[in-house]
Amino acid sequence: MKALVVGGTGPTGPYIVNGLLERGYQVTIFHRGTHEVPEIPAEVEHIHGDPHFRETIDPALAGRTFDVAVVMYGRIRLLAEALVGKIGRFVGVGGVAGYRGYMKPDRLFPAGLPTPTPESSPLVASEEELRFSYLIAMTEQVVLEHHPTAAFFRYPYIYGAYQLVPREWCILRRILDKRPHIILPDGGLTLATHGYAANMAHAVLLAVDKPHASAGQVYNCGDEQTFTLQQIVEVITKAMNHKWEVVSIPSAVAIPSRPYAFQETPHHRLMDLFKIKTELGYTDTVSPEEGLKRTTQWLLDNRPEPGGEVEKRLQDPFDYVGEDRLVATFKDSMQRMAAVPFTIDTNRPHPYAHPKEPGQQRDHRER
Repeated sequence: MKALVVGGTGPTGPYIVNGLLERGYQVTIFHRGTHEVPEIPAEVEHIHGDPHFRETIDPALAGRTFDVAVVMYGRIRLLAEALVGKIGRFVGVGGVAGYRGYMKPDRLFPAGLPTPTPESSPLVASEEELRFSYLIAMTEQVVLEHHPTAAFFRYPYIYGAYQLVPREWCILRRILDKRPHIILPDGGLTLATHGYAANMAHAVLLAVDKPHASAGQVYNCGDEQTFTLQQIVEVITKAMNHKWEVVSIPSAVAIPSRPYAFQETPHHRLMDLFKIKTELGYTDTVSPEEGLKRTTQWLLDNRPEPGGEVEKRLQDPFDYVGEDRLVATFKDSMQRMAAVPFTIDTNRPHPYAHPKEPGQQRDHRER
């Protein structure tokens, strides 16, 4: 059995490649060759080329056939067209940002995605509405048109080794820089589905293991347990044996937190995993806490260069002077707001009757 993996060197790639090898496949990866990783065994064949254009895809795959293709990189809609007649089964990976309301919560009424969001929720339907999300949604349609038995997975944010935009680094560097506090938008209590790399690879490989159950299906995927941003910070902070103050600031002005909050509004982005759990039997192979610990250690062992490529992608300026001013201004405002007088009794009794003696009369509080 022969398998083609398009990509293969990102966070989930090595797990998928090695999972296919364990299943007896002869594996070939097709990628640009700019991110070779040691987790890919020497027995895996590499096709180096650009999977973003038909003029580079077609010659790279000319004369080749495969039993299954796991396509998670490049322009997947073009790869879907190019692989017609060359493969037995197509397994594709896209993203959850194709849902209407994911990027622009006010496009729905009430504003924000359904919580949790099932696969049947509407997708962005035109470029005019939002081009980025539309291309994600259109890719799924193209894949299923050309490969009716395909399985397609909607990835959330993936954490783990080799993530090109590791939001965890924003937290780690602040700890390494011995910051006394970290800003979280709205207490960091927003729910957004994420997935540890090993777990998401396991989800994709379930389509290889269960071709009939997954044929023609689209699946949300993510960790079974969703941590809030506050919980993520807690896990990383404990793993690094650090102590600091968590400062909750309204999301509209908690601008320094956006590189690690990954959103500008407090709306939830919680995906419904019922379908993948019931149809494919998905369960986490690694707990989110353990996954975050492993991610933390990998980043400590492979620290991005301050001001380098990774931090530029994160767009986090680590402007500590600005953060300190924002925290000081917020605390001053809180003190002034706390001084505003109200007549509300903060020791309000329970609203239901609690009689001291049996009978039908009103109790001692006239309830």
